[in-house]
Formats: sequence, C-alpha cells, structure tokens
Amino acid sequence: MDSKHTQLEQIATDIREKNVCPDLAMQAHRLVMGDGSVDADIMLIGEAPGKKEDETGLPFVGAAGKFLDQMLEAAGMNRKDVFITSIVKYRPPKNRDPTPAEKAAFLPYLLRQIAIIQPKVIAPLGRHGMEFFLPGVKIGEIHGQPQRMTLDGREVVIMPLFHPAAALYNGKLRQTLIDDFLKIPEVIRELK
Repeated sequence: MDSKHTQLEQIATDIREKNVCPDLAMQAHRLVMGDGSVDADIMLIGEAPGKKEDETGLPFVGAAGKFLDQMLEAAGMNRKDVFITSIVKYRPPKNRDPTPAEKAAFLPYLLRQIAIIQPKVIAPLGRHGMEFFLPGVKIGEIHGQPQRMTLDGREVVIMPLFHPAAALYNGKLRQTLIDDFLKIPEVIRELK
C-alpha cells in the first residue's frame, strides 16, 4: 500500500483516537472519510454524510450521488478519477446541516486530506463545502466560476458548485449544475 493510502488511513485513526465530535460519532454507524483516486486532479467536497453514506461508509452513494455519477460521466470521468469527501465525516442526526463547531472540528482533517492528495481543482459542493475556501460569498453568485487561491503554499483552483441534492429538490438547478460541472475538465486542461 502506498504512503498516500497510509497517510489517509492515519487521518481516520486520528479522528477516532481524538474522539472528534463525540455526539456525532456516538449516533453514526461509520466514519465516512472519502473515496476515489489518491492522485486525483479533482477533489469534490460535500458537507456531511447522509443515511446511505453512513450505512456504506462511502460518500455520495444516495440519490445525490447517483446524479453526481451522471455528471462525472457527462464530463468524461468517473469516481475512480476524482476524490470525493465531505467536511464533516460523521452523519449529523436526521440529516440536519452540520454546525459551525462540527465543521471547525473536522476542518484540520480535511486540510490534511487535501495536502496528501494535492488536487489541482477543489470543487466544494454547496455552501457548507465552500465556506472555508470562499468565506462570506453566496454560492448563487459564484457557482461555476473558478477562483484561484493558495493553500499550504500551493496554488489551487476552487470551483464552487451547487450541491447535487439541490438539483433533486429544484429541477431548474439541474442544468445549471451540469453546465458548471462540465467546465471542470476545461479548467484542468488550462492548468496543465
């Protein structure tokens, strides 16, 4: 097993040993760390696992995940090409939004994941995923617009996208999300 896998497993071990968000951990079935290529150019970051994710231990496997898979396919990619994770690694009860304290508690572990994988493009899915990278900005104003930033001394492009679940609740967002998503391969080509 290569060192990136070992380092990512160490993050999961650290979360368990440090008992991050014990209230969430107590009611969750699984810690959902992420899935995909450890050498991915693209990292997709959601807010927190839902019911299906909590059951399987994999991110984005419910209805929103199926739509995400369709968008990846439309962009000529699949799950093996990208790395998918969430800020919060345990399912909040009743799928409520993660609290600011929960997001803050898990942020250092997300940053460690980013440092290990070193993606060229980070695509936060929804406002919770975007807040750290682009604080004080509304996703409705900035979705699909690549933003350059320096993270740990490395330049990275932040590509904020609506959360796939939003398109399931609001059909009008579906095409917007697909159009935004299809820009990602173009952004990667420009970076190379």
